[in-house]
Amino acid sequence: MKIRSFELADESAVIALWQRCGLTRPWNDPKKDIYRKLCVQPHLFLVGIEQELIATVMAGYEGHRGWINYLAVAPEYQRQGFGQAMMVEAERLLREAGCPKISLQIRSTNITVIEFYQHLGYAIDDVVSLGKRLEYDDR
Repeated sequence: MKIRSFELADESAVIALWQRCGLTRPWNDPKKDIYRKLCVQPHLFLVGIEQELIATVMAGYEGHRGWINYLAVAPEYQRQGFGQAMMVEAERLLREAGCPKISLQIRSTNITVIEFYQHLGYAIDDVVSLGKRLEYDDR
């Protein structure tokens, strides 16, 4: 798999992948999420290409922690090491930026994904995740 930064021509394939993987939510417009990422550290928005776009990950670093969002691998390519390869590259780029720790959020009911990250060396932090919408995405 070739890993590279997102390009505008990837948008429809990325959104279709996120929808297939169940990552989209009505309150998060994927087009707006892509646009927002392109305004902040766009080089940390990665796609994985085989014959077609099969994987994505959005990474970010604000000077204290790195964050991972939208890790997705097409269902027919899952459990073949592609998700791990995307994470290895995201971690490399974050480490290169001086990032000391990566955080991510997973729905507590998503046991398969929790186990995936634990296999990669991530541990469950004893924290409570809070959020506040500053802008509502109208679809």
